[in-house]
Amino acid sequence: MSKPKVFEKPVGVTDYLPEAVERLRRIETNVMACMRRWGYREIMTPTLEFYDTVGVASATSDKKLFKLLDRWGTTLVMRSDMTAPIARVVSSLLRDRPLPIRLAYHANVFRAIEEEAGRNSEFFQTGVELVGDASAEADAEAIALSIACLKAAGVRKFRVALGHVGFLHGLFEETLPGRVEAQEALKDHLLRRDYVGYREALRGLELPESVRVELEGILRLRGGREVCDQALSLSASPTAQAAIRHLCEVWAVLSAYDAVADVLIDLTMTGDFNYYTGLTFEGYASDLGFPVLSGGRYDNLLGQFGRPAPATGFSLKTNRILEYVAANDAGAAARTERVLVAYTSDAREEALRQAGAIRGSGGDVSVTTVRVADSAELPPPGEGAAEFQGSTYDRVVTFG
Repeated sequence: MSKPKVFEKPVGVTDYLPEAVERLRRIETNVMACMRRWGYREIMTPTLEFYDTVGVASATSDKKLFKLLDRWGTTLVMRSDMTAPIARVVSSLLRDRPLPIRLAYHANVFRAIEEEAGRNSEFFQTGVELVGDASAEADAEAIALSIACLKAAGVRKFRVALGHVGFLHGLFEETLPGRVEAQEALKDHLLRRDYVGYREALRGLELPESVRVELEGILRLRGGREVCDQALSLSASPTAQAAIRHLCEVWAVLSAYDAVADVLIDLTMTGDFNYYTGLTFEGYASDLGFPVLSGGRYDNLLGQFGRPAPATGFSLKTNRILEYVAANDAGAAARTERVLVAYTSDAREEALRQAGAIRGSGGDVSVTTVRVADSAELPPPGEGAAEFQGSTYDRVVTFG
């Protein structure tokens, strides 16, 4: 590989210019404020973790972890998500805190990607973890909060799809007993939304026609509360039945939150992390072909750190929300009033005093001060868009 040029950067990382950073910080601030209102407190964890602890426990595949050695030869990883680090903290520093524990975060995470994939290696996540509550109430709280956070972030049109890993697990165990490879292949097709491949895989399994029709039928299990009733009649598996009853209870709680208008049930969902143990959910914004939100229940993760406890949570894919906001609200980064204070040397004291007063007024304002050589170079004062030295201002104040 040739030596990179001085202006190049590694594949998968991004430079954020001021306009994008303003939007990103506004999203972060609004979402974190929303989480605080729901009783979640922010936590920060280090960028580097031990591979043998957080790295191994992470749901990210080993080949996607960024690894490095410290000065003593110990393998470290750059955090690939926030759930495993928070599980470590809850099991250690917060071990004596009574459950449930509600934590929130905003952080950058890192995952190695193939160069041709066109995806980020470093990206931002904003999310919560609710540890110590196994109830449908907790799952519904996470979903309802995720909906509130999407709205706070500026996503106006979206849907949140609910699934349950227990339904597919029970159904496949019932219809394909002992055929683990076939089950995993079918789940992989569903995970990738490859429904054509799913149907073709079913035809290649030499199943009885009634079983094939039954397994194809799950592709139609999308909708509202009625999907629960349809699914209960589809499989007699105790695992599948328990999963559907849990989903029905979650739906009832979401109805009490008045949140079901933004929600649908999709029983083809499998969850993209192997630590999910129950309900999973994803949020999709209009005009975007990929999720801006993902979450679910992971009751086995905390046990890997010595404090077994049920848990649920979600993360907003903040980079993707940034793309949505930039595309759908071009003025989102311009709500801060930009003020130019221009002055000559003779008027310096008065000008800088007034600039300080404007900054201290408490409004959402940005004040730039510029000294000019003489009064002839002062821009016209007033309100309204004005250009000066290559920048645009909403208000111009002059002294001199």
